[in-house]
Amino acid sequence: MRENEVMRLEDVCKIYEMGESKLYALCDVNLSIRRGEFLSVLGPSGSGKSTLLHILGLLDEPTRGRIYLDGVEVHKLNDRQRANLRGKKIGFIFQMFNLIPSMTVLQNVTLPAIIYERSHREAEARAIEILNGIGMGERLHHYPSQLSGGQRQRAAIARALINDPEIILADEPTGNLDTKTGQEVLSMFHSLHKQGRTIIIVTHDSGVAKITQRTIRVVDGKIEKG
Repeated sequence: MRENEVMRLEDVCKIYEMGESKLYALCDVNLSIRRGEFLSVLGPSGSGKSTLLHILGLLDEPTRGRIYLDGVEVHKLNDRQRANLRGKKIGFIFQMFNLIPSMTVLQNVTLPAIIYERSHREAEARAIEILNGIGMGERLHHYPSQLSGGQRQRAAIARALINDPEIILADEPTGNLDTKTGQEVLSMFHSLHKQGRTIIIVTHDSGVAKITQRTIRVVDGKIEKG
């Protein structure tokens, strides 16, 4: 890894076989992300930006190319090792929140910590601390259906933070929010960045991209600028 680099992609391609034809969702992507960087990935629908996010988040594997995360050659890991690395290093925030409807806010936020072998008591204490810190302390025992869009996104952010990840990946985090609530969520990302975390936001909104330190543009599966 280069100095102060937390992640690097080398010649990454993602190819889908469609009968006798091939769809290049990503093609020869080279990208270096600095530790503590606040980065946006900008592009229209279908450009490949979400595919790029999934590969950065180790949720998907490239068809070819190499990925390095904090000095680890991810392409050499097996599925279990990759999942363990992902759980410890990366937190995810999705446009549709992806909260489990049958679980309370506290249960949703606690779940990833329990999966990665924290005790229930420790995980719950950490979840309450985070939720209190983002103004959700009075919603601990509410279900997702009882929350506003902004509250659901706050819960999703708390869930992403539960394992204290170094990297936060956000896929269109303001896409389902009104302007005011969206600005509040973006302010939270600024606060997380000030704490030293690496933040990567995927968006089609140039207004969101303007708040980040650097923007890369994805067009037809290739990085146009970065």
